[in-house]
Amino acid sequence: MTTPVVSIAYHSGYGHTAVLAEAVRDGAVEAGATVHLIKVDGITEAEWELLDASDAIVFGSPTYMGTASGAFHQFAEDSSKRWFADTWLDKLAAGFTNSGSKSGDKLHTLQYFQILAGQHGMNWINLGLKPGWNTSEASENDINRLGFFSGAAGQTPADLGPEGVHKADVATAEHLGRRVALTARTFVAGKAAA
Repeated sequence: MTTPVVSIAYHSGYGHTAVLAEAVRDGAVEAGATVHLIKVDGITEAEWELLDASDAIVFGSPTYMGTASGAFHQFAEDSSKRWFADTWLDKLAAGFTNSGSKSGDKLHTLQYFQILAGQHGMNWINLGLKPGWNTSEASENDINRLGFFSGAAGQTPADLGPEGVHKADVATAEHLGRRVALTARTFVAGKAAA
């Protein structure tokens, strides 16, 4: 059995996004991946090399002012060295975000991640879930309660700390981690067979 390597490159300003990053990690580990958590606002050369050696990279950031955080934007800009060398070409990519509002323009952050992945020639993995909490019988405790398709999205009231991250959003992030790891296993096995 092939063991995929998944790295989670994320920024968390107040700890909420870190909770989701850890949930993505837990889901990927549960699905059999080797996982690296990498905080992009203090990234080292050794951590860049971990990203380079990964089969999949999951991008994560809070949504601030309708896009990813400044620290994540700096990481993306710094990744241009990898772009010039095609280092991340054909790797898998996925993403997650969190904000204080139910919408909060989180879709724009996920689309920003997709564009970054596309510029690197990476292959995007979507969430692969139907929306939760979209009928009168549904609950805010449903997985994918915010109804995103392109990645995992969470909402935490701005006046709560990391302990306030919604359990359904944690479960959604865990699902994303499992999906990335399982897709990476298939992808790596396919590359080996080719």
